[in-house]
Amino acid sequence: MTLFPNYHRAPITFSKMSNATWYSDKGQAYTDLSSGIGVYNVGANHPTVVHALQQQAEKFWHLPNLYQNPLQEAVAQKLGGDNYTVYFANSGAEANEAAIKLARLATGKSTIISFTQSFHGRTYGAMSATGQDSIHSGLPMLTGFKYANFNVIDSVAALIDDDTAAIMLELVQGEGGVFPANQEFISALVKLAQRHNILIIVDEVQTGMGRTGTKFAYMNYQFEPDIVTSAKALANGLPVGAMLAKNHLANALSYGTHGSTFGGNPLVMSAAQATLSVLDDVLPTLQPKIDIFWEKLAAIAALSVVSEVRGLGMMAGIALETPVKDVVSDLLDEHIIVLSAGQNTLRLLPPLTIPSDKLINALDKIKNYLSKK
Repeated sequence: MTLFPNYHRAPITFSKMSNATWYSDKGQAYTDLSSGIGVYNVGANHPTVVHALQQQAEKFWHLPNLYQNPLQEAVAQKLGGDNYTVYFANSGAEANEAAIKLARLATGKSTIISFTQSFHGRTYGAMSATGQDSIHSGLPMLTGFKYANFNVIDSVAALIDDDTAAIMLELVQGEGGVFPANQEFISALVKLAQRHNILIIVDEVQTGMGRTGTKFAYMNYQFEPDIVTSAKALANGLPVGAMLAKNHLANALSYGTHGSTFGGNPLVMSAAQATLSVLDDVLPTLQPKIDIFWEKLAAIAALSVVSEVRGLGMMAGIALETPVKDVVSDLLDEHIIVLSAGQNTLRLLPPLTIPSDKLINALDKIKNYLSKK
């Protein structure tokens, strides 16, 4: 055995990709509605990102965080503007670890309230913040975490005490089944946090970088979190994570409190800078595609095998009355790449740059397939 058996790998090898089309080693084309699990938001091998990588690779691709890094400064400005200070890591889990540490350092308190069916990563702190028994199975969890019920404000209020440092949440629970937060819940949550001087951490690892129609999902909910985490699509496929915190919190992560050998290296920063530039062009014109997406999803929602369709922007979950594992496999046989999530939910995360005709064709094929179940 060469690799640990911790992944279920489909019996297919991909050898080339272009935007929303992946090609197998046999030359067969597949339509991607997964974005590589929410990574290729501007499509695989976007030429602007490729060019930036090539240019940087010819110079150097590693620089320790012992020296000035103008690329980090540029990406931080594009990410957080003037209101946020940024720390760069290598993944979403690492960004969430940094957020948990910062919240505790800044407040002097230890308890983090997160939510059942949330997902924040598989490193120990992030895993302990995750409110899923299946993720915790067989392992002791770290102390200092409590789990409220998503979209139920009373369940949050019941957990608050004098040691509560932060409330940590996804605005759309992705791995948990694609459940969006209600506006009323978020408005009440913000007031509750302000009343008790509690920080709000929003995990935007999957929802950020345009996935919900805005650069970050919180922009749909009329508030600014104290701390935001980002990864996945930030560099369109290169491993990078970022933690953004309101400027007044920055000094809590002082010299020696945190660090990373590879975090924010020039190669991934060049890809992130290019990706953010592409998003600047994509986002203003995305709404018509979102409208097409949900028009087609409405037709799928009417099928007898579908119990509910939910989501936000270009992120959708189709709750099924038939085993989702079989659906994912069957659709791959039809050359359509999709994902599963939560309790029997088909998850769709198409690239924001997918051509509209390709998106329509793939969704029509999904509807035709599900109509026969």
